[in-house]
Amino acid sequence: MRTRILLALGLLGAASACSTPDATYPSLAPRPQEAIDPRVPIPNVVRVDPADPSLSAHLAGLIDQAQSGDQAFQAAAANAERLASSAGPQPSESWVAAQQALSAAQEARGPTVQALGDIDGIAAAALQKQGGIPAGNLAAIQAAADKVAAIDDAEASRIDAIEKRLGL
Repeated sequence: MRTRILLALGLLGAASACSTPDATYPSLAPRPQEAIDPRVPIPNVVRVDPADPSLSAHLAGLIDQAQSGDQAFQAAAANAERLASSAGPQPSESWVAAQQALSAAQEARGPTVQALGDIDGIAAAALQKQGGIPAGNLAAIQAAADKVAAIDDAEASRIDAIEKRLGL
């Protein structure tokens, strides 16, 4: 009889362990966010504020540096082209003079190359400090980089043409 009572108490305890007190559980009904069709594109409108005035002024200065450097380069490149077109064979005196003029033209590219590097440095510093670049500043940096890169590309192709004339 004692075992029956213990067995009955054990079964009651086991049955009570399976029941839980009333608790609030999250509903399994669809949430409002689930009603959005994921195939519908979400508009992505980026607000572009104007660039920071100090950044714009600094970029304008770098563009001016590249343009004034390009003027000096054009004069040096014209001299190098003139000497290269009349240069003799490679060890001759005229070839050496053309080579020296080519070196002067390459050196005259310095302000343009420096301006392009400084623009890249501005972008890199902003990324490092802020973790990003505001859209207006990014647009100004890209526009300045494009202008200076166009000058740099033109100078580089002119140097390449002179080097080909000299057989380098």
